[in-house]
Amino acid sequence: MKVLDLDAVRAFVLVADLHSFTRAADALDTTQSAVSLKLKRLETHLGKQLMERTPRVVRLSADGNAFLGAARDLLNAHERALGSLAIEQRRLALGLSEHVAGPDLAELLAKLNSYDPGLVLELHLGMSAALLAQFDERRLDAVIVRFEPDDAPRDDATVLFTEPLGWLAAPHWQPRAGEPLPLALLTPPCNVRAVAIHALETAGIAWREAFVGGGVAAVGAATAAGLAVSPLARRVAPRGLIDVGPRMGLPPLSESRVTLHSRVRDARSLDTLRMLAGGLGGTI
Repeated sequence: MKVLDLDAVRAFVLVADLHSFTRAADALDTTQSAVSLKLKRLETHLGKQLMERTPRVVRLSADGNAFLGAARDLLNAHERALGSLAIEQRRLALGLSEHVAGPDLAELLAKLNSYDPGLVLELHLGMSAALLAQFDERRLDAVIVRFEPDDAPRDDATVLFTEPLGWLAAPHWQPRAGEPLPLALLTPPCNVRAVAIHALETAGIAWREAFVGGGVAAVGAATAAGLAVSPLARRVAPRGLIDVGPRMGLPPLSESRVTLHSRVRDARSLDTLRMLAGGLGGTI
């Protein structure tokens, strides 16, 4: 009977979930070559090619798709076996900025649960400044937030990635001649809102609030409905929106840093944070 290497199976599932050997290596706190070696050994052991590798794309083969569900079941059974001996359940209180969580959050949470079913994740969505305040008050174990160029730096920040903001609108949207630029914005205080308004006022462009939402999902919906233009990162916006900034002569918006602030010390929870960062597009 063939005995599977659980570390190799875990590496396979992470590569499948994150679509990247690099991000899987970051989640496992190892190197890309080590992950590749684990996959090759697993494929040799099974006598099947699980991944189709090209310079730009990593995707599952037909055998890889067939094996993925069973691989998840194996890892979950292993976690349940370990969990049955645990004295207490682990819990992670995590804050995630509205401007960082994207439309694929449900899929990412499902992957996190499959990867670490023994973890109770307490997720708080909100604005970066409020989440950082809760972190400083020790009400949250970790936060992932956006930092704009003018924000005061913090020594405890780990930069996950940077991404630009754009002036996004529905493809059919057209401004009305002679009227101030209609904007869909989050309620203040919001750093992205402040950056966008400052850029417009510095450029001498008149603007008005057309829609104010309590979350990025609401602002994205209003923008997709054609109500206004919104300063958003393309990754978190509804699919189909386009950047109308160049066409309308709007001032460019600077890149934001997405940063992690954490006091988590538990190794398993750290692994889960690494996977979350990889799913969002960054590394720890």
